[in-house]
Amino acid sequence: MKISVFGTGYVGLVTGTCFADTGHEVICVDIDAEKIRLLSEGKCPIYEPGLEPMLQRNLESGRIRFSGDAVAAIRESLFIFIAVGTPPGEDGSADLTHVLTVARTIGAHMDAYKVIVVKSTVPVGTCDRVRATIREATAIDFDVVSNPEFLKEGTAVDDCMMPERIVVGTDNIRTAELMKALYAPFVRTGNPILTMDIRSSETTKYAANAMLATRISFMNEFANFCERVGADIESVRTGIGSDTRIGKRFIFAGAGYGGSCFPKDVKAVIQMARQAGFQMQVLEAVEAVNERQKALLAERAVAFFGGDLAGRKIAIWGLSFKPKTDDVREAPSLTVIRMLLAAGAEVVAHDPVAQDTARAVLGDRILYVHSNYEALQDADALLLLTEWNEYRYPDFERMKSLMRQPVIFDGRNLFNPMELHQLGFHYQGIGRLGGM
Repeated sequence: MKISVFGTGYVGLVTGTCFADTGHEVICVDIDAEKIRLLSEGKCPIYEPGLEPMLQRNLESGRIRFSGDAVAAIRESLFIFIAVGTPPGEDGSADLTHVLTVARTIGAHMDAYKVIVVKSTVPVGTCDRVRATIREATAIDFDVVSNPEFLKEGTAVDDCMMPERIVVGTDNIRTAELMKALYAPFVRTGNPILTMDIRSSETTKYAANAMLATRISFMNEFANFCERVGADIESVRTGIGSDTRIGKRFIFAGAGYGGSCFPKDVKAVIQMARQAGFQMQVLEAVEAVNERQKALLAERAVAFFGGDLAGRKIAIWGLSFKPKTDDVREAPSLTVIRMLLAAGAEVVAHDPVAQDTARAVLGDRILYVHSNYEALQDADALLLLTEWNEYRYPDFERMKSLMRQPVIFDGRNLFNPMELHQLGFHYQGIGRLGGM
């Protein structure tokens, strides 16, 4: 089948590349000429394990190409995916400017029946607006489908190629069958393609991310409770995770969630509810807990040193919001670093892949180094913010010899508090017993 994907950001690039890898002919469209040039040379602008070699393989085979020619892409394709950004406005609502611009372009230039698939995360009712926008410009038959993405940064290729489920929102049985045929290569193991009405499909994406964000904030709230009553959140996590109704995933306490989805989508749901005359009290609390949690490690470091970090060197391990990505959007590290700088600290940071993306946000206000141990040289404290594998089993004796003071604030509970205490470290995790 012939597919065009508008938008070569995270979702569009992964989606287009994976479709090409199953044998479809894909045209990815973007208005950024430099990005089109780099992608056409097989250079991936984002860090995502497995994506670049897949991209290069499909470029060589001719199954995928990148273009700024929207008109040709529209006319050559049966399926047109809209995967452009929907950045949050000041009130948290999603900005649909790019989505509706693509819709107008489709309406102006389509010359035969098309299936327009909204892949971007959009407010409930957006597909109706896309349909109305296209219909204003053409009398040609078309269908609009909601097809939310459920890609996790760091495992996006696997999530796309082997999805747990595919959600399709449509009001047309014929279109549902076309979408099932399109996605057939991805569900050969029997995972479901769930068809439903369009507004339920649009809501499903937000509900999924809101639920996961809620689990994270819930555990962080309980971690803070544990510290006050003398319990250990890791023991609590093991205890509740053994209950199959709860499960073991997304119940790790830490420094808060970040990234391009959870913060944006939680805010968007809260705003959509307000517009509908309803208050999402649980999600408002989820957001408040997360904002508080992202500041926790910086607050602890400032308090430990008496409220003033002037002359103190603070090491940071981890800048990305999670491992296996270079994404620093809404990352706890940004909140922590800004607070440390405001308190007068010198900040030295290491991250395996996210230093360039962090530099684009923070500039040269902090020092970026090539190894995690280099960051510790003469450091007064280490703040661990991302659970990269290479941070899990460090040489603690080497760390102690490098640091001016053996102080660790562990925002991901990677280390054993009692072990660190026995080695002479001052250690604080999130909701952990021992090591204080």
